[in-house]
Formats: sequence, C-alpha cells, structure tokens
Amino acid sequence: MNKKAFIFDLDGVIVDTAKYHFLAWQKIAKSLNINFTHEHNELLKGVSRVRSLDIILELGNVQASQEDKDKWLIQKNEDYLTYLVDMDESEILPGVFKILQLLKEKNQAIALGSASKNARPILEKTGILSYFDVVVDGNDVTNAKPDPEVFLKAAQLLQIDQKNSIVFEDSVAGIQAANIATMTSVGIGDKTILHEAQYIFKDFTVIDESFIEKLIN
Repeated sequence: MNKKAFIFDLDGVIVDTAKYHFLAWQKIAKSLNINFTHEHNELLKGVSRVRSLDIILELGNVQASQEDKDKWLIQKNEDYLTYLVDMDESEILPGVFKILQLLKEKNQAIALGSASKNARPILEKTGILSYFDVVVDGNDVTNAKPDPEVFLKAAQLLQIDQKNSIVFEDSVAGIQAANIATMTSVGIGDKTILHEAQYIFKDFTVIDESFIEKLIN
C-alpha cells in the first residue's frame, strides 16, 4: 500500500480551541475599546499570534509601541492557557478520532502542522498525542501560513514527498499554504470560505473510508 503524509491543523480541525482564542482576543480588544466580533475572528484563522494582534489593532485603528504589543501578546496567551486547564478528550471534534484510527490501521504517516505554540500540551490533554508521528507547531517554524513552512517541515520529518501529502485545514491561509506546497488540500468547514481547497467537508463525520482510500491510492 502507498504511504502518504496526512497533516492536520489543530485549532478548528482536531479540537475546538478556536473559541478560547476568540475569548482571549476579545478580552484584549475590549480593553482597547475595539469591537471584536466572530466575523472579525475569521481573519485570525491560521494566522500567527503576532499577526493576529496587528489585525485587531488595525480594526480599531490603534497605534501601539512594541512594548505594549509584547505585553498584550503575553496577556492573551495567559488568558488562553487558563481555558485549556480543564481540556480533555471531549474537546476532540466529531469524527476526528475515527479518521485518526483509520489512518493508523492503514499504516499511514500522521503529522500535526499548526501555528499554535501550545499544540503538544493540547494533544496530551485530549489523549491523542500518540497518534501523531510528527508534531510541528509554532515553536518550530518562523513563517506563518499562507507560507507553507509548517507543512513542508512536517512532510520532511515524515520523509514523504510533499506531492504525496494531504493537509486538513479550516482556514483560508492554511488551504493556501497547502496549495502553495503542491499538497492535496482538504477544507474542513464552510465551502464558501474554503473554496480554494481541492476537497471540502463540513466536518469529519461526513468523511468516509472510501475517501481516505482514494487519497492513499
């Protein structure tokens, strides 16, 4: 059987930590009198923490010193981490576990490719770290999506050619990164937002074994 690299984003793909990022960013925005909505939050998907803050400041037309930015970045992460304390396997999104098990049964290579700097503790808390042969997160890369660095590094560590790699993403930037890397892009979420993906599913519950077989072969 062919061996492919299956690379998963974390937030919004494997676990629903996106809601915690939103709450933490909203708290920062509120302190700066910036109205930050769920619609605005779409702009931050797949984007680094530094760029996310810049986007929020741009929304409020707020100028800030690097010192203030650094302080807010630390504050945001501390707030976010408080939400993660009680995380467990119930945070895994529907259908994800089934797909991970299926890929293991079919002896496929599995990696995480995420901008999150908290990816490893999240995988540990949800009990699925052992499913991943490789974890590449925000601590391992310098360029944010749509730069494909995180996915290219994952494929390299798995020792599988990028053209034999499949990426599961819920963000426009992530889909663009996969496409730039000439990897197969699978969007998880809204097809109107993720229309650049080669395949799109609303979630993992509608992905069946025949689709995985198709990707492998």
